[in-house]
Amino acid sequence: MLRYLNGGESHGKLLLAVIEGMPAGVPITEAEVNLDLSRRQKGYGRGGRMRIEQDRVEFVAGVRKGYTLGSPVGLQIENKDWKNWQEIMTAEPGEPATQRVVTKPRPGHADLVGAIKYAHTDIRNVLEKASARETAIRVAIGAVAKALLSQFGITVASHVREIGGVPAETGRMTVADIRAAAEESEVRCADAAAAEKMIARIREAKEKGDTLGGVFEVLVHNVPIGLGSYSQWDRRLNARLAFALMSIQAMKGVEIGMGFESARRFGSEVHDEIFYDEPGQAFYRKTNNAGGLEGGVTNGQPVVLRVAMKPIATLYSPLKSVDIKTKAPFEATVERSDICTVPAASVIGEAVVAFELAAAMTEKFGGDSLIEMKRNYDSYMDYVKNW
Repeated sequence: MLRYLNGGESHGKLLLAVIEGMPAGVPITEAEVNLDLSRRQKGYGRGGRMRIEQDRVEFVAGVRKGYTLGSPVGLQIENKDWKNWQEIMTAEPGEPATQRVVTKPRPGHADLVGAIKYAHTDIRNVLEKASARETAIRVAIGAVAKALLSQFGITVASHVREIGGVPAETGRMTVADIRAAAEESEVRCADAAAAEKMIARIREAKEKGDTLGGVFEVLVHNVPIGLGSYSQWDRRLNARLAFALMSIQAMKGVEIGMGFESARRFGSEVHDEIFYDEPGQAFYRKTNNAGGLEGGVTNGQPVVLRVAMKPIATLYSPLKSVDIKTKAPFEATVERSDICTVPAASVIGEAVVAFELAAAMTEKFGGDSLIEMKRNYDSYMDYVKNW
């Protein structure tokens, strides 16, 4: 079973993770991972932290000479800002530095509920791990998962569909065109005209000391039929993908395929009809309203997922809150923050989707090594072709 654990605080020494269950022989380099880490840090509307950190991963276990070993893969990303926080974040016993104690929870953040749950009187103990800084290591984990998926021709891409109520129009574009255009856009939007309007909206929000959310889409191609299962609720791949995407900070909704629009249509307008190609000996569909998943199982169509992100909780014009120590009304604490992180969130979305699909691939095709896994995959694909 492919799984991971991660740790580290936003202003701590480093972020770390251990991936267990990665087959031996998967080619991977730190440079490949760093490319996705760089993509996460880009985007119009990012804050000052992105000028401080230039995220770079280091493999500290489980990789040798550019290949996974089959043992747990250890990764870490140093926090360059640690040098300014050593006294505050030290693991050594002692009283916290009073100038950095946080007692004013931000509405919309984990601050208050986390402090109550874990009995913290300094909210910094909550916000350091709840921070979206944590997503850097998850992008690194996702990059390792992508390296495995790429061995089977599976690609994962993303683009921004909407920011601050400004929608993108990509209906006539091919997936390749969408992907290429998104990578060139400051807001990862394939619709150039919409991108300019999105940037204007972000600029407007910044002037007001406010923040903006939006919607991004993750697209996965060349996924084989049969990943996931309908046999138990927790093995349904649609549920696992939604769970992974909702685990990203600030996400509020997930759609698969046609999503909520399917609730407004007749069944005849929703379900993808099935056809059979006699010469090619293959089942196929002319539409993909299901988003590549039926009954919790992949059906061979592209997997299409859309995710709604709320405006991030830290505002430069703070909302009203209450001091947890004095109980007096106050304006919420302002941590260094971004205005809009939807473009970055789309890259994070790629990462968590890639990991879930990689996990589903290892469950389906097993194998302690990539060679064994490919042998099982090839045998299964021959079976599907001749079914």
